[in-house]
Amino acid sequence: MSFKVAHRTSVPADRLPGWVERFTTRHGQLVVQYLPDALLLRAADGALARLINLWEPLPADVADLATAIQHLTAPRTFGLLLVRKGADAVGIAEGDQLVAHRISRHYVQARTKAGGWSQQRYARRRQNQARSAYRQAAEDAFEVVVPHLPGLAALVTGGDRQGLAEVLTDPRLEALARLPRRHPVLPVPDARLAVLADAVRQARSVPVELDARGAGQPPE
Repeated sequence: MSFKVAHRTSVPADRLPGWVERFTTRHGQLVVQYLPDALLLRAADGALARLINLWEPLPADVADLATAIQHLTAPRTFGLLLVRKGADAVGIAEGDQLVAHRISRHYVQARTKAGGWSQQRYARRRQNQARSAYRQAAEDAFEVVVPHLPGLAALVTGGDRQGLAEVLTDPRLEALARLPRRHPVLPVPDARLAVLADAVRQARSVPVELDARGAGQPPE
C-alpha cells in the first residue's frame, strides 16, 4: 500500500487511539497493513494514512489494530542527548516522565567579523571552546545516561548534528552510541530543561503521514 504524502503531522501517544477513531469515523472502515516500521491504514473512502513506528519493530504476529497502536505508544525508558555549542542537556525518560537530567552551559565565543590574523585567532579560540563544550556534554552523558544503559530502549538526540557526532565519539559512550536511534534528530533551539522535557513529548509522539484525501483529518 503506497501513496503520495500530502500532509505530515505528529500525534501525542495518549491521543493516538482517539485520532484513529476519528479517522475511521470520517473516512470509513479501515483495512490495515502491519509492517515492522509502520501501520498503513486504508479507509473505505480511499483515504490513506501511515503511522510510523520509531521504536523496536512491530512483532510479526501482530494482527489487530489495538495491539499495534499499543506497541507504538507503550511507555518506554529511553535516553536523551541534546547538544548545542552553548549548552547540553541529557536525561532519562520513563514514559512521559523525565526521571533524571543534567543541564550544562558553555561559553563559546561568537563569530567575529575581524579579518586576517585576528579572525584566525578568534576561530581557533572558538574551536577550542566548542571542543571543551563537547567534552563536557560527553561527561554529562557518561555520568547521567550510561548508568541506565541496560534498561534503555533507544537514544533520542537533538540539536547540532556535528556536535552530537563529536560527543558520541567519546570512547566511554561507545555502548550508548550503539543504542537504536530511529527518531530523527530533534531541532532544538537551546539545551534547556524545558526543551529537554518537551523532547520527551516529541519522542513519544507518533509521526503520521496522510494522502490528499486523508489530509483533512484533525491532528489530535
